[in-house]
Amino acid sequence: MPPDSNDVTHARSRSAREMFARIAIYLRRYPWFAAGTMGCAILTTLLALVYPKLTQLIVDRVILQGKHDLLLPYVLGLAGAFLLRDVFNGLRILLNNSFEQHVIFDMRRDLYDKLQRLHTGYFDQRATGDIMTRVVDDVTSVERVLIDGLEQGTTAILMLVGVFIMMCNYNAKLACLAMVPIPLLILGAILYTATAHKRYRLQRRAVSAVNALLHDNLQGIRQIKGFAREDHELRRFEKRSNELRSGTLTIMRAWALYSPSMAFAASLGSIIILYFGGLQVISSMNTAHPVLTIGQLVGFLGYLVLFYEPVERLHSLNQMFQAGRAAGERVFDILDAPCEVEDRPDAIQLPKRVSGDIHFENVHFEYVSTLPVLHAIDFHAEPGQTIALVGPTGAGKSTIINLLPRFYESTRGRILVDGKEIRDVTLASLRAQIGIVSQEAFLFNGTIRENIQYGRLDAREEELIASAKAANAHDFIMRLPQGYDSRVGERGVKLSVGEKQRISIARALLKDPPILLLDEATASVDTATERLIQEALERLMSSRTSIMIAHRLSTVRHADQILVLEHGRIIERGTHDELLAKEGLYASLCKIQSTATIEETLVEL
Repeated sequence: MPPDSNDVTHARSRSAREMFARIAIYLRRYPWFAAGTMGCAILTTLLALVYPKLTQLIVDRVILQGKHDLLLPYVLGLAGAFLLRDVFNGLRILLNNSFEQHVIFDMRRDLYDKLQRLHTGYFDQRATGDIMTRVVDDVTSVERVLIDGLEQGTTAILMLVGVFIMMCNYNAKLACLAMVPIPLLILGAILYTATAHKRYRLQRRAVSAVNALLHDNLQGIRQIKGFAREDHELRRFEKRSNELRSGTLTIMRAWALYSPSMAFAASLGSIIILYFGGLQVISSMNTAHPVLTIGQLVGFLGYLVLFYEPVERLHSLNQMFQAGRAAGERVFDILDAPCEVEDRPDAIQLPKRVSGDIHFENVHFEYVSTLPVLHAIDFHAEPGQTIALVGPTGAGKSTIINLLPRFYESTRGRILVDGKEIRDVTLASLRAQIGIVSQEAFLFNGTIRENIQYGRLDAREEELIASAKAANAHDFIMRLPQGYDSRVGERGVKLSVGEKQRISIARALLKDPPILLLDEATASVDTATERLIQEALERLMSSRTSIMIAHRLSTVRHADQILVLEHGRIIERGTHDELLAKEGLYASLCKIQSTATIEETLVEL
């Protein structure tokens, strides 16, 4: 990967209305949580309105009018209001957190489910770290908009309305004067929002870029150490981290200007009220019917604090919304991506076990339009036969193998299994018939038992062990400290290449499929291990239809049919002896090859 490669795709921009409509779907699944959270939030808000009123009464009646017997009831009432407020607030937190976790679970589940159904090419164009960021971090940001934003926004508006009514009840003129800073607050919010989305989008991309590089480098740590590229990779990480730092600081600088400015604008309301309210109190001190008492001014100021607190909260919610909107674009980019292949409405189920008769009829394929990869591929594999594919790198061998389980869809032509076109059958029933053993065996980060059992999850212990024995894996497994319960590490790092291949073969044996796709597993092992793997492969291929990519001639001599590919076309076909008799490319290959692989020899030719 070049030093400046980002490898992070950009999600398309979406309107705020579209985002809210999509997010609201998850809210409707839990109406009781939503109602309970909002109910507790409303009660908490209403109980908060008690404090300024009781404070006013204590000042006017207890202190100024000398009604000392009312002090204890007022204080007890205030304590009761505070207690109930905090009880409902605690209940709100519990309900809110449960609500949040249910929604996060649902959204992550939907996202992961969609990822598994996306076209294979989707992952060819995206970094794993970027996808992980979307599933883990971006979902959380979207959820905050969904629940925290909705709850806090609603309670803030209710607080504004309730407090404004109370302030009008005290003094309508002062209530109107308290609104003077509102246009400034609205203008500031508009100016901030107009540019915030771009800033947050850049930051989310920078987070994904850092995670993508980190994931890639942790996977390739041995290569980094082997080539002594620690300093080089540190510079790459510094560059990505600096982009994240720069993006975050850009957001913080804007917020550092926006938030204090809005706070100052809000404080102007308090200054205005203190001045004009103070004048009213002074002018009313020597009158029988005061316009505004000291206690009312104190209570009004208490409500004024409660009025501007939700205004400031709405500004914070604006920041949250912009972050959530940027994250939501990336989440819905995955949810809206087209699935790999949709089952046709009338798709049929293949029988539990097919015979393994395979036809490729005039099959063409292109990954990118106008760049064909396969041209008019025709061949027939009868049940139990072995078809070997040979040819240089890029000839189309792997593409042929990927078309049968429909990892990719052929552009033209038909592929049939037992006479049924694979487009007309369900994906699940098709892939249940196929076992795959690739050249680079992939093992999950679990135990050996779990990796073998992945072939058939309901397999009995004796079946699992029998598969391991048939794959020549049982002996080395039993030499491990914990036997079948030994952990293999990430991607099977604790096992050798040959051991991983035999585990992979045992997994395929346990599945017991009638069709096998093999990317020969002996290309990168020593002679003794190759013999063990070859024996295991022979057991695996017995009585099964197999299509194999061959890297060594020793593995294709006994194939029922050998297809020689070049530039996406079959240029020769036949058995080993038939191809030798033709004295074509395959015959020339046989004369030259000794220990070199087929690809290496073809390049030399």
